Amino acid sequence: MKGNDKLIATINQLLADELTAINQYMVHSEMCANCGYEKLHKAIEKQAMDEMHHAEWHIQRIIFLEGTPTVSKLNPMKIGNSALEMITNDQEAEMDAVKAYNKAITLARDVNDEASAEYLTKILKMEEGHIDWAESQRAQIQQMGFENYLSKQTEGATNNEK
Repeated sequence: MKGNDKLIATINQLLADELTAINQYMVHSEMCANCGYEKLHKAIEKQAMDEMHHAEWHIQRIIFLEGTPTVSKLNPMKIGNSALEMITNDQEAEMDAVKAYNKAITLARDVNDEASAEYLTKILKMEEGHIDWAESQRAQIQQMGFENYLSKQTEGATNNEK
Protein backbone atom coordinates (compact mmCIF):
# COMPACT_ATOMS: atom_id res chain seq x y z
CA MET A 1 0.00 0.00 0.00
CA LYS A 2 1.56 3.28 -1.08
CA GLY A 3 1.72 5.64 1.86
CA ASN A 4 1.96 9.40 2.13
CA ASP A 5 5.51 10.59 1.34
CA LYS A 6 5.53 13.17 4.12
CA LEU A 7 4.40 10.58 6.66
CA ILE A 8 7.04 8.10 5.46
CA ALA A 9 9.70 10.81 5.86
CA THR A 10 8.39 11.57 9.35
CA ILE A 11 8.50 7.90 10.34
CA ASN A 12 12.05 7.71 9.00
CA GLN A 13 12.97 10.63 11.26
CA LEU A 14 11.36 8.82 14.19
CA LEU A 15 13.41 5.78 13.19
CA ALA A 16 16.60 7.87 13.41
CA ASP A 17 15.48 9.11 16.83
CA GLU A 18 14.92 5.54 18.03
CA LEU A 19 18.23 4.26 16.65
CA THR A 20 19.97 7.12 18.45
CA ALA A 21 18.09 6.35 21.67
CA ILE A 22 19.11 2.69 21.47
CA ASN A 23 22.77 3.67 21.28
CA GLN A 24 22.54 6.29 24.03
CA TYR A 25 20.70 3.90 26.35
CA MET A 26 23.17 1.09 25.68
CA VAL A 27 26.17 3.31 26.46
CA HIS A 28 24.49 4.53 29.65
CA SER A 29 23.52 0.99 30.61
CA GLU A 30 27.06 -0.31 30.17
CA MET A 31 28.51 2.65 32.06
CA CYS A 32 26.21 1.77 34.98
CA ALA A 33 27.23 -1.89 34.77
CA ASN A 34 30.88 -0.88 34.83
CA CYS A 35 30.29 1.10 38.02
CA GLY A 36 28.45 -1.79 39.67
CA TYR A 37 25.00 -0.19 39.48
CA GLU A 38 23.36 -3.41 38.34
CA LYS A 39 19.74 -2.36 38.97
CA LEU A 40 20.18 0.86 37.02
CA HIS A 41 22.04 -1.06 34.30
CA LYS A 42 19.12 -3.47 33.90
CA ALA A 43 16.48 -0.72 33.93
CA ILE A 44 18.25 1.33 31.26
CA GLU A 45 18.98 -1.80 29.21
CA LYS A 46 15.25 -2.61 29.24
CA GLN A 47 14.50 0.84 27.87
CA ALA A 48 17.03 0.24 25.08
CA MET A 49 15.14 -2.95 24.24
CA ASP A 50 11.87 -0.99 24.11
CA GLU A 51 13.49 1.43 21.67
CA MET A 52 14.66 -1.53 19.55
CA HIS A 53 11.04 -2.66 19.27
CA HIS A 54 10.01 0.85 18.27
CA ALA A 55 12.68 0.91 15.55
CA GLU A 56 11.52 -2.48 14.32
CA TRP A 57 7.90 -1.29 14.15
CA HIS A 58 8.96 1.83 12.21
CA ILE A 59 10.87 -0.29 9.71
CA GLN A 60 7.88 -2.60 9.28
CA ARG A 61 5.51 0.33 8.74
CA ILE A 62 7.79 2.13 6.29
CA ILE A 63 8.13 -1.05 4.22
CA PHE A 64 4.36 -1.60 4.36
CA LEU A 65 3.85 1.97 3.09
CA GLU A 66 6.27 1.15 0.21
CA GLY A 67 8.99 3.43 1.53
CA THR A 68 12.65 2.76 2.19
CA PRO A 69 13.78 2.67 5.82
CA THR A 70 16.86 4.76 6.50
CA VAL A 71 18.84 2.91 9.15
CA SER A 72 22.17 4.67 8.67
CA LYS A 73 21.18 8.01 10.21
CA LEU A 74 21.87 8.80 13.87
CA ASN A 75 21.30 12.05 15.70
CA PRO A 76 23.85 13.44 18.17
CA MET A 77 23.85 11.57 21.48
CA LYS A 78 24.14 13.16 24.92
CA ILE A 79 26.18 10.80 27.05
CA GLY A 80 26.08 11.60 30.77
CA ASN A 81 29.12 11.52 33.04
CA SER A 82 27.13 10.52 36.14
CA ALA A 83 24.00 8.49 36.74
CA LEU A 84 22.05 11.72 37.31
CA GLU A 85 23.28 13.19 34.01
CA MET A 86 22.43 9.96 32.22
CA ILE A 87 18.89 9.92 33.59
CA THR A 88 18.46 13.64 32.85
CA ASN A 89 19.76 13.34 29.28
CA ASP A 90 17.58 10.31 28.62
CA GLN A 91 14.55 12.10 30.07
CA GLU A 92 15.15 15.13 27.84
CA ALA A 93 15.44 12.87 24.79
CA GLU A 94 12.18 11.15 25.74
CA MET A 95 10.43 14.50 26.14
CA ASP A 96 11.57 15.43 22.63
CA ALA A 97 10.30 12.05 21.44
CA VAL A 98 6.87 12.67 22.94
CA LYS A 99 6.64 15.96 21.03
CA ALA A 100 7.74 14.26 17.81
CA TYR A 101 5.24 11.42 18.23
CA ASN A 102 2.38 13.81 18.90
CA LYS A 103 3.22 15.68 15.68
CA ALA A 104 3.51 12.42 13.74
CA ILE A 105 0.15 11.20 15.05
CA THR A 106 -1.45 14.46 13.98
CA LEU A 107 0.10 14.11 10.51
CA ALA A 108 -1.05 10.50 10.20
CA ARG A 109 -4.60 11.53 11.02
CA ASP A 110 -4.40 14.51 8.63
CA VAL A 111 -3.50 12.14 5.77
CA ASN A 112 -6.20 9.65 6.84
CA ASP A 113 -3.80 6.91 7.95
CA GLU A 114 -5.44 5.75 11.16
CA ALA A 115 -3.38 2.55 11.35
CA SER A 116 -0.16 4.58 11.47
CA ALA A 117 -1.70 6.90 14.06
CA GLU A 118 -2.64 3.85 16.14
CA TYR A 119 0.82 2.27 16.23
CA LEU A 120 2.45 5.67 16.81
CA THR A 121 0.10 6.20 19.75
CA LYS A 122 1.19 2.85 21.21
CA ILE A 123 4.82 3.99 21.05
CA LEU A 124 3.92 7.42 22.46
CA LYS A 125 2.47 5.77 25.56
CA MET A 126 5.66 3.74 26.03
CA GLU A 127 7.80 6.88 25.69
CA GLU A 128 5.63 8.59 28.32
CA GLY A 129 6.35 5.61 30.57
CA HIS A 130 10.08 6.19 30.09
CA ILE A 131 9.63 9.81 31.15
CA ASP A 132 7.68 8.70 34.22
CA TRP A 133 10.50 6.30 35.15
CA ALA A 134 13.11 9.06 34.81
CA GLU A 135 11.00 11.46 36.88
CA SER A 136 10.73 8.80 39.60
CA GLN A 137 14.49 8.28 39.61
CA ARG A 138 15.17 12.01 39.84
CA ALA A 139 12.64 12.32 42.69
CA GLN A 140 14.36 9.48 44.55
CA ILE A 141 17.74 11.17 44.08
CA GLN A 142 16.32 14.42 45.43
CA GLN A 143 14.61 12.78 48.39
CA MET A 144 17.29 10.32 49.50
CA GLY A 145 20.43 12.01 48.18
CA PHE A 146 22.61 10.95 45.26
CA GLU A 147 24.92 8.65 47.24
CA ASN A 148 22.05 6.81 48.94
CA TYR A 149 20.29 6.44 45.58
CA LEU A 150 23.42 4.95 44.01
CA SER A 151 23.89 2.55 46.92
CA LYS A 152 20.39 1.22 46.19
CA GLN A 153 21.39 0.53 42.56
CA THR A 154 24.01 -2.09 43.47
CA GLU A 155 23.30 -5.77 43.94
CA GLY A 156 25.01 -5.56 47.32
CA ALA A 157 28.46 -6.53 48.55
CA THR A 158 27.28 -9.89 49.91
CA ASN A 159 26.42 -11.12 46.40
CA ASN A 160 29.99 -10.48 45.23
CA GLU A 161 31.72 -12.24 48.12
CA LYS A 162 31.94 -15.94 47.29
